[in-house]
Amino acid sequence: MRGDGGCGGFGEVPEPAQPLPESAPSSACEIATLAQSALIYRLSGDYNPIHADPSAATKAGFEAPILHGLCTLGVATRALLTTFANGAPERLKSLSVRFSRPVFPGETIKTEFFGTSGEVRFRSRVVERDLIVLDRGSVVFAG
Repeated sequence: MRGDGGCGGFGEVPEPAQPLPESAPSSACEIATLAQSALIYRLSGDYNPIHADPSAATKAGFEAPILHGLCTLGVATRALLTTFANGAPERLKSLSVRFSRPVFPGETIKTEFFGTSGEVRFRSRVVERDLIVLDRGSVVFAG
């Protein structure tokens, strides 16, 4: 649920993520989503209507159906793996991020990186609206 935070009801609640550096990102990767991206998740059993039904999305406070947060995170993870791990998911040791705004299917997600190896800090923004949608991200890769 929006605003709940925490760790989903298991384990220890992690410390809040630290803000990103004030400097410009060292690099970035843009990946476009498809207009029908949210509908693909229905095939895996997620029938939440806010991802497909404009009326349900409006009732939930959104201007249109939104992309699944897991899809947004998947796009950012793909950008991280492509940029820092030669596309090798087995190199990913840990990842954390704060979901800050929704993404609408069909928007382009630009993931901005701070750092070049080891621990990489990141954020993702929607290019079309220039809004940060994932913030205070941190990822650690194995050598």
